[in-house]
Amino acid sequence: MKERYEIILAGSGGQGLIVCGMMLGEAAILEGKNVVQTQSYGIASRGGFSKAEVIIDRDEIIFQQVQKPDLVLALTEEAMEIYASGSPEIPVFYDTTLLKTRSGENLYGFPFTEMARELGHTGTANMIALGVMSAVTGLVKMESLAAVINKRFSGKVAEMNIKALNLGLALAAK
Repeated sequence: MKERYEIILAGSGGQGLIVCGMMLGEAAILEGKNVVQTQSYGIASRGGFSKAEVIIDRDEIIFQQVQKPDLVLALTEEAMEIYASGSPEIPVFYDTTLLKTRSGENLYGFPFTEMARELGHTGTANMIALGVMSAVTGLVKMESLAAVINKRFSGKVAEMNIKALNLGLALAAK
């Protein structure tokens, strides 16, 4: 596991990327790490471009913007075009349900939205993606993410999000 991660979660408003970034940050804080999370989105709260940036570090974080991402999640073609053309060593996770399939050693395509639909709620695609990314890269522990989900949500909503997170973990193991 690395000491520092700079992460970009990009897509469209309404896909839960901002919440996903906040939850990732909270999980890292539970593990004793320093975190900065920023967000930007277009004037349309749903459907416009949306981005969350998360920096996780063992040391103090001085500059609060991602300068060189270590990891990208792209949930729209626009986000993929912006961030996948970067350095070929940066892992880019993307949704094969919504984006055309691509090839490259750094590209990780998974059917996040299709799996979320099968789970019964397309809004959990972000949790499936978070589970895959954490399992593949070691960003944070699954237990930390589960604790944040249980703190943020309750009842069936928490259960569904934990299930989605575990689907992501299982998907990464394939």
